[in-house]
Amino acid sequence: MPAPNLFLVYVNDVERATAFYSDLFDIKPVITTPRYVPFEVAPGVLFAVWSGRTDQVAPGTPRTSEVGLMVPGSAAAVDAVYAEWAAKGVTVVEEPYDEAFGRTFVVADPDGNLIRVSPVD
Repeated sequence: MPAPNLFLVYVNDVERATAFYSDLFDIKPVITTPRYVPFEVAPGVLFAVWSGRTDQVAPGTPRTSEVGLMVPGSAAAVDAVYAEWAAKGVTVVEEPYDEAFGRTFVVADPDGNLIRVSPVD
């Protein structure tokens, strides 16, 4: 059985989310469509933003997924990512702090989806 290779983040505004994630992660989309935009984050692995089916798109629908970015290095590496993203003006949900698994922080995308940064396990 293959491992999961598509990770979807539901968003209300695909164009806005595409710009946000392109800038945040410094990546370019594989393709761009009105409701679905995938980014290849590793060979054969896609991270995508999707608004859902046309009949299900509702701007008031809360978006509550959390994706993670594990960075190699010490707590200083996590703090460096925080400083870079904070300078971009992202919405900070939790400033850097020490957790059982190491240094971590959480930011939110324009739809309220969470992005947690932590050290590599």
